[in-house]
Amino acid sequence: MNASREKNTIALKLVVTGLVQGVGFRPFISRLALKHKLGGYVKNIGGSEVELWIEGNEADVYEFLYSLFIDKPPVAILDQVFASKETPQGFTAFNIEKSSTNVLTRSNIPPDFAICKDCLTEVLTPGDRRYLYAFNSCAWCGPRFSMMYKTPYDRENTAMFKYVLCDECIHEYNDPDNLRRHHAQGISCPRDGPKLLLLDKNFNEVSCENPVTEAARLIEEGYIVGVKGIGGYHIAALATNDDTVIELRKRKKRPRKPFAIMGLNTEVLKKLVYMDPDDEALLNSPQAPILILPKRPETPVSKYVSPDLSHEGVFIAYSALHYLLLMNTKDKFLIMTSGNTHGEPMCIDEECAKNKLSKIVDYFLVHDREIVNRVDDSVLRKTGNSYLFLRRSRGYAPAWITINKDLGGEFIAFGGDLSNVGGVGFENKIALTPYVGDLESLQAQKDLLKYVDFLVKNYHIGKSSKPIVVVDLHPQMHSRSLGVKYAEMYSFPWIQVQHHYAHVLGAAIDNELDGTIAGLAIDGLGWGLDKTIWGGEVLIFRTDSRGFKRTGSISQLPLTSDRDTLKPIRLLFAYYSRRGFDFAEIMKLAKAENSLLECKSAFTLVRNGRYVPASSTGRLIDLVTAILNPTVERTYEGEPAIWLESIAFKGEQLILDDFRILYEDGILRLNYDDVIDWIIENKSRYRADTLARSFLYSLGYWLGELVVESIKGSRVDNVVISGGAAVNEFIYRGLRDKLFEVNLTLHLPRRIPPGDGGLAFGQIIAASLNYMDS
Repeated sequence: MNASREKNTIALKLVVTGLVQGVGFRPFISRLALKHKLGGYVKNIGGSEVELWIEGNEADVYEFLYSLFIDKPPVAILDQVFASKETPQGFTAFNIEKSSTNVLTRSNIPPDFAICKDCLTEVLTPGDRRYLYAFNSCAWCGPRFSMMYKTPYDRENTAMFKYVLCDECIHEYNDPDNLRRHHAQGISCPRDGPKLLLLDKNFNEVSCENPVTEAARLIEEGYIVGVKGIGGYHIAALATNDDTVIELRKRKKRPRKPFAIMGLNTEVLKKLVYMDPDDEALLNSPQAPILILPKRPETPVSKYVSPDLSHEGVFIAYSALHYLLLMNTKDKFLIMTSGNTHGEPMCIDEECAKNKLSKIVDYFLVHDREIVNRVDDSVLRKTGNSYLFLRRSRGYAPAWITINKDLGGEFIAFGGDLSNVGGVGFENKIALTPYVGDLESLQAQKDLLKYVDFLVKNYHIGKSSKPIVVVDLHPQMHSRSLGVKYAEMYSFPWIQVQHHYAHVLGAAIDNELDGTIAGLAIDGLGWGLDKTIWGGEVLIFRTDSRGFKRTGSISQLPLTSDRDTLKPIRLLFAYYSRRGFDFAEIMKLAKAENSLLECKSAFTLVRNGRYVPASSTGRLIDLVTAILNPTVERTYEGEPAIWLESIAFKGEQLILDDFRILYEDGILRLNYDDVIDWIIENKSRYRADTLARSFLYSLGYWLGELVVESIKGSRVDNVVISGGAAVNEFIYRGLRDKLFEVNLTLHLPRRIPPGDGGLAFGQIIAASLNYMDS
């Protein structure tokens, strides 16, 4: 019997890639090997992959391989398993070996995960040694990327290195039967882990028995508290007190941009918003993003939290610290907004908090664990029953996205200037940085370089050949300047990619489409090949070769300055000025009693020919918003369009058939002059919400007409839509309905934001096609 078993002994060496570091994968492998009586080892490798050797009876080895895929840890993702048959070495025991810095292949860098149910149960169980412990985590949950200095993911490479495990934690760490803590790198307990402090606004310690309960008490009294969380600082405040919310807006210099609401759990959030089972599952997922959902009419949340909007951004307490804070409040939900000053990134350290947040908050709840990498909360919404990213960060980045083609080289992309995200591409993978923000901020520019450099180093870009740096075509973008300087510093080649081509190409590859594609890019602006502003374009392209053909566009608006985006009423006066109307006539049409100097300025600049033509969907939506609400201003990105969509949910839907498709300058143009005139003429006849809904749906439907007309003579296989305006529910519905009439399917981005947060993804694809064609 023993001889027979020895005869059937085999050995396999496996290299597993995917999300396999920082997720309890090595302890899982160890338990699995012991269960099947196999010898060998498992260890982390420097490329974020895992190497293992197993040997033993052939039948046991194959049972091990089956269980490897079926019983893996809940947050682990197995992308590839490379196996080679080896000569048995006589292993009789199975060990977790010290990690290696060698790189056999690349694997995923783990993102942060929300606290799991098991860890939360421990925190809430009296008598458990982690009872009320704010930093509880295990192999399945907790911070990862936010506390990583480098790969491989081992404790000494994280901010947890300074916390020396106590004897009880060491026992858990070394216990193969401890499912969640055996060789879990980030574990700690009240005896050996991070400590909490409550500070006043001048960073003097506030003496108290329990910093969390005292912070909750202060919030209940109306104070505003800065909370050092997992990936950065939050600002916490009562969401049900009008005076508190108004004061927070005043201090944060944030007049109308909505605040997010963090609830103890989804049962609490259900009292504030409508959610279906899929919404609840997403909110409770390891990613635990902010999800924008329809408000309940009876919501107790102050109207000043998201003024004049139909939806609320909500998320659950995704760490023990947040849960304990909310648990000690009456409402069990709070405003939990980013801890930053206007236009600046979220603070991650005490110096930033003291210098920048002390004028906003009254107290600080802080801990002594370093936040190595800033990780903003991810934000999603629903459009056409699909979840779309508005911000892809915590829980998702910097894990890579696998695509259906090999890139043929290595690439470093710098994205755009708004909602910036950078990225790297290699093999059939694209890894995007976490959300960086708007690059008007010098700190955001520094952060972009920091996180691009992190991906380059830890995904080992440029080790075998020079990567290609990719930037936007717009000559004045900060991202372009940073990318070009980066390329010159390292002597890397660089190329530029047209903004909207990156959008629609990225959407096509994200949906794993092949062949000839029609892409509709609708957003605020991007630099066109003709040196005008584009933002409502039909582009035809192939997924296997470089380049595109612009076959359709919306009619151009005159843009006079950056103030047109801040004061949309300027757009209305500029638009009618270009059509030949005099100022008094426009005043009668617009009924704009405020901002006369702004209106006169825009009117005069157009009359003097001082403007840039822009086929911008974003500015067209702003113009219509100004007709319905002449005092509207943009205090945050997309505000007029968000307001217009929000009121549209309450309106009736009319079909506006006054759009026209004309042939101009070698392309088809969607002309909307008669529609604008009709809206003005009927402003007093219909409610604003009905006009909003009718315009947005009809615009989508006629954009569909433009696509259909623009692709005649081309064998288009699929249609994709991308750009910031692609998330609009009613534009999407109109476009989808029109394309359905001619048996065309519309595809939205799935794993990347339609806005500029997905731009780097498309830039990498475009650069790859250019590289392979050259």
